[in-house]
Amino acid sequence: MDQNRPIEQNIVALIVAAGSGTRAGGDIPKQYRQIGGVAVIARAFDALASHPAVAAVHIVVGAGQEMLLDRALGERRPATVTPGGATRRESVLAGLEMIAAIPPTHVLIHDAARPFLSAAVIDRLVAALAEAPGAVPIVPIVDTLVRVDAGSMGDTVSRDGLARVQTPQAFRFDAILAAHRDWTHATEPTDDAQVARQAGLVVLAVPGDAMLDKLTHEADLVAAESRLAATMTSRTGMGYDVHAFADGDHVMLCGMRIPHTHALAGHSDADVGLHAITDALLGTIADGDIGSHFPPSDPRWKGADSATFLRHAASLVAAEGGTIDHVDLTIICEAPKVGPHRPAMRARVAEILDVPIGRISVKATTTERLGFTGRGEGMAAQAVVTVRAPAA
Repeated sequence: MDQNRPIEQNIVALIVAAGSGTRAGGDIPKQYRQIGGVAVIARAFDALASHPAVAAVHIVVGAGQEMLLDRALGERRPATVTPGGATRRESVLAGLEMIAAIPPTHVLIHDAARPFLSAAVIDRLVAALAEAPGAVPIVPIVDTLVRVDAGSMGDTVSRDGLARVQTPQAFRFDAILAAHRDWTHATEPTDDAQVARQAGLVVLAVPGDAMLDKLTHEADLVAAESRLAATMTSRTGMGYDVHAFADGDHVMLCGMRIPHTHALAGHSDADVGLHAITDALLGTIADGDIGSHFPPSDPRWKGADSATFLRHAASLVAAEGGTIDHVDLTIICEAPKVGPHRPAMRARVAEILDVPIGRISVKATTTERLGFTGRGEGMAAQAVVTVRAPAA
């Protein structure tokens, strides 16, 4: 078979996240630690899933890490998951075997601990796949290399022809699967390019990115947080929503069913709290309002759960590299009483947005019997959201 044949590409990504990550310290493996309020593995997932050439993202998870993965990915990041093995090679093979049920033409194999993957690197890898069955990103070595003997500096080593190899590493799927299945060496490979080359596959080198360096130690995580902060700017959005009362026995507030003498009228479930937060989030990225994304004239949204709207707005913020720092919601009504339900409301909004509950504030006030809310004709809500996102 011609290794260099051009073919139509159907590419999936495989994130290897089965390691223990102990060298980075902390209470949980490094791939589940947060940078800028987002888990390391979630950033890697978003980078791959948002690229137009990547059809799907699959994850290999370590034993006992399933709940950590669910919490890190949240509800907005669908991925198929399979348990890993005792070594990295065994974990990759497990992931490839999972994908083989519906085999793609090519696969990108990526380390979960490399969160800052640019679209440009993926573009270069995808382009290289048209010329060879494998490709890897590399960065030049700029430091002086020496041999060390018993703690003493020895001879220097020439940097000519040397480079550091990164991930994702891209391969023709059937070829890398066969190479992993046929691996019989006693020593374990440190990456998939070694497996591919041992099987006789040509692996091209494309320019990588210094931001793709693997996070290994605590200092790496601290440095990554600092680098990310330097590229971010704070944005604030405000949302306001009103719904009139109608016949019914409950209202929906912040995703919670609250017993009441009336319901709220609206094309969806009329959740003023979630609607206000949705508009505030859209405001942070200057992307219209809830009506422009979910027109009330569209029958698909009749009676819809407003959590759908909020997740959509949050996904748009995430797609622009944004991190939700804080949500402050004020519900304006005479009744029902919000106080008894406030903890549950905060928890539900935090769950929908996949952020810590400490970033969610829910308050309530009245208008002292003034205006339409004071007369008990309806309910209003106002939300202010703060987001950190890359500078425009």
